[in-house]
Amino acid sequence: MTNIRVEKDVDGIVTLTWDMPGRSMNVLSEDSIAEYSKAALEAIADPSVKGVVVTSGKPAFIAGADLAMLEKQTSTASAPGVPELERAKAVYDNLMEFNVALRKIEKGGKPFVAAVNGLALGGGLEVALACHTRIVADDPKIQLGLVEAKVGLMPGAGGTQRMSRLMGAAGALPLMLEGRTLDPAAALKGGLVHKVVPALDLVAEAKALIKSGQAKAVQPWDEKGFRVPGGDPYTPGGNPAFSMGNAMLHAKTLGNYPAPKAIMSAVYEGLLVPIDAGLRIEARYMTKVMMHPASRNMIRSLFINMQKANKLERRPKDVPPAKLAKVGILGAGMMGAGIAYVTAMASLDVVLIDRSVEDAEKGKGYSKGLLAKQVERKRMKPEAADAILARIKTTTDYAELKTADLVIEAVFEDRGIKAEVTKRCAEVLPPHAIFASNTSTLPITGLAEAWRDPATFVGVHFFSPVDKMQLVEIIRGQKTNAATLAVAMDYVKRIRKTPVVVNDGRGFYASRVFATYTREGMRMLAQGINPALIENAGKMTGMPMPPLALSDEVALDLIYKIAAQTAKDVGPAYQRTPVDGLIEKMVKDLGRLGKKNGKGFYEYPAGGKKHLWPGLAELTPRAKEQPTVEELKTRFLFIQALETARCLEENVLTAPEDGDVAAILGWGFAPWTGGPLSLIDTVGVAEFVRECDRLAQAYGPRFAPNALLRKMAQSGETFYRSGTSKAA
Repeated sequence: MTNIRVEKDVDGIVTLTWDMPGRSMNVLSEDSIAEYSKAALEAIADPSVKGVVVTSGKPAFIAGADLAMLEKQTSTASAPGVPELERAKAVYDNLMEFNVALRKIEKGGKPFVAAVNGLALGGGLEVALACHTRIVADDPKIQLGLVEAKVGLMPGAGGTQRMSRLMGAAGALPLMLEGRTLDPAAALKGGLVHKVVPALDLVAEAKALIKSGQAKAVQPWDEKGFRVPGGDPYTPGGNPAFSMGNAMLHAKTLGNYPAPKAIMSAVYEGLLVPIDAGLRIEARYMTKVMMHPASRNMIRSLFINMQKANKLERRPKDVPPAKLAKVGILGAGMMGAGIAYVTAMASLDVVLIDRSVEDAEKGKGYSKGLLAKQVERKRMKPEAADAILARIKTTTDYAELKTADLVIEAVFEDRGIKAEVTKRCAEVLPPHAIFASNTSTLPITGLAEAWRDPATFVGVHFFSPVDKMQLVEIIRGQKTNAATLAVAMDYVKRIRKTPVVVNDGRGFYASRVFATYTREGMRMLAQGINPALIENAGKMTGMPMPPLALSDEVALDLIYKIAAQTAKDVGPAYQRTPVDGLIEKMVKDLGRLGKKNGKGFYEYPAGGKKHLWPGLAELTPRAKEQPTVEELKTRFLFIQALETARCLEENVLTAPEDGDVAAILGWGFAPWTGGPLSLIDTVGVAEFVRECDRLAQAYGPRFAPNALLRKMAQSGETFYRSGTSKAA
């Protein structure tokens, strides 16, 4: 199969068109890289060729690196049993092979013009940067960027060197470190591209630049007297991109991510030397990053397994695609309002029901506000926003659901209220309709008893804020059938979220494991550990928010109500902990409900910055001896990883991949780890078990390893490594 089409016109201009068969987008694979390099160098060697246009036969230019190639390379870099130096040399040589080819293109004496017709990310943009001239189609939806840092990597085909030489370190570093993208207008303003032209004229304009001689055959950094925009690191007076950038980088990453630090170092060192030496520096840093377990874990979870989830790999195969037109949503509070918004955005009609029209309209107002922001930022036309808003019908009348295909219940976390609205829906919904509950903790099998047919009842657990959070946890009750599960997954894909399917159980997966993090923070507080130490340690693990602040966000009264409902359901088997007493005191005695009423573990002064409530010192007196930050970080990460392993053992989770993807997307479990089960593999199962035994001795049986982990430790099994993997 040919990945690159080669065409030469009567003017001696060769067009190299990336058009990989069987793929919706072009990617950098071993085959496509080899074909492109060969075709480009042959064009340079042909005396009759005046210049080369590089473009794409697909809607996107090049979307980045091939998943299979990345997985293979990172696995090879981390492979056990092979000497580290040998692994490093193999990775470095592989990187430099393409870099050498791109340098031959730059120095070949013939102009290369990249005609970028669509998305150009990661390695795709690096291919364009190695062309002497870059023109882009005039389409604001096109995005260009070096986004590797988002999946634990760094640019490895010269991106750190070329972008920083084009834009200066101050312009390039923020883009690379954060994985940000630019539209064509911003890329032109920043100096990343030379021209923005109408899409239909793109290739013709590229050829015209070559024919007229306007397209140079030399890169700026190869011209005599070249100076880096903004200066190099030793510019008199200093370069703030590095002095301030280092501090900002540490504040954001807290040293957990190897790639951003490597990017900063590659740019700093690379700008001190000629570009050929800079490319070797970049390749060395990229080799180091690829050999780091954090990179392997992040690529697997954030790239490969997330794409598998988005492609619905676990969807029942024999069920035809769902035909959804109207969705009913019960409850117009924060969750219901958010679900209504994302549903209407997916071109589905919405019936938003609440106790009063005023409450339902208030929920619709949430969508109105979000759409107004889109219009204000010129991301949407006013008429498009109006059309989306018109899809949401507010009412108190359940009869409006008589033509609904799916109903999502998002009322209070109270079994009685949920049963009441479920029964009302059963009276009016058509026979084919599916009923879904957005409960965060109550078992689906029990809630399904109020529905007319438990086989068509399913859980769909959204995360707040719904419009921003990517995960939807789909919970399969004991009697949920395959067709119902398929409808739920199709709906989640339709609203552009990532579905992860779990089996039923109290708290399911996400809420159950997430609670161990916040409860551990509260346990520490009850033990007399300084709250500032608790919060800083939480942030330093890589979690998006520290545990006490996160508890305030969730709402302390909700935590109290969930615990009370659990105690009621479980009965005498429920075991109270110091956390129960602490929450009860905060909510019932002190009226501190969290952020919602401006007082919880934190104070929320009007117009001021939130801060820890000074009264915590009296509520939980300080212990004389305080633990180390590392000990607290271990407790936070290990308690979540251990609970995840329990979920897998109990078949709440059916695959390690689901656990890792859901943890990162659902509650922000430290992304640098690749997820809780990847963390266990990285630590080593046997070492993890030993450390949990130590923690259990020190802090209680909640840290005791489960039977699955002990068995894996004895047999040398892992969750992911080939041969002994638990991964499905």
